[in-house]
Amino acid sequence: MPQKQVLRDHAFTHGLSDAQIDRLAEIATQVAFEDNQVVLVDGARSTSFFLLLTGSVVVELRTPQYVMRVQALGPGDVFGWSALLDDQDTLFQVRARERTTALQIDGATLKAHCMSDPTLGAEFFHRILRVVAGRVKATEVRFAEMCGVKV
Repeated sequence: MPQKQVLRDHAFTHGLSDAQIDRLAEIATQVAFEDNQVVLVDGARSTSFFLLLTGSVVVELRTPQYVMRVQALGPGDVFGWSALLDDQDTLFQVRARERTTALQIDGATLKAHCMSDPTLGAEFFHRILRVVAGRVKATEVRFAEMCGVKV
């Protein structure tokens, strides 16, 4: 399927204008991850934003003693939002749970497009805020479960 159509159909980018989709298609590259491959390492510099196409990944909180699943993501979900922030390290580890494909977009380039096109920027960052809020909620639920609180 052509990349523009993939972007039109993806849950995160669905409803963007044709011009906005064209702009994103120019800077997106399809990538694949193998089962158990670490895609993002917590504490590393964030550089890419990902739109999941197939398969699944898990967002994890990693410490020297344990790794805790925060949230599982599948087709239509996104991760790597911290790549849109200046000098922001990745907050969570992201690991493929199976063979997974995604569209990868360079964070600096995406941010530049969003800043030069205020309509795209406002829409994109509004959508990113929903992702961040969902990640915070998932983290809150996992911590509540660890403390024995039924959610």
